[in-house]
Amino acid sequence: MSQGGADYVFESVGSESVLAQAYLATRRGGTTVTIGLPSADKIFAIPASASLQKRGLSRALTWVLRCRAGRPALYRDVSAGILPVDKLHTHTLRLEEINTGFDRLAQAKVVRQIISFA
Repeated sequence: MSQGGADYVFESVGSESVLAQAYLATRRGGTTVTIGLPSADKIFAIPASASLQKRGLSRALTWVLRCRAGRPALYRDVSAGILPVDKLHTHTLRLEEINTGFDRLAQAKVVRQIISFA
């Protein structure tokens, strides 16, 4: 469909098999970006010939809005239900529980966590 693969392919499921599919759907010279977090014990496997085709693989640990100009649009989208933040996280924790949060990530028990400073 993309005639040789896409320039950028994003994987956000957190599955090693989906990551392999995304990598193989990336054209030579393109970049695969993984947003999901596969379990630490999973292996990302691709055919050896694919690894020689100069494709990039990048990891986006979190989605961070760094531009102040974009914040009003983010707030608008959350308020309008376009970006359902409440459905994009699995746990809310206090700052004192940060180590527990990291443990959950390492054990693949969470999708996204929110730290409450209240």
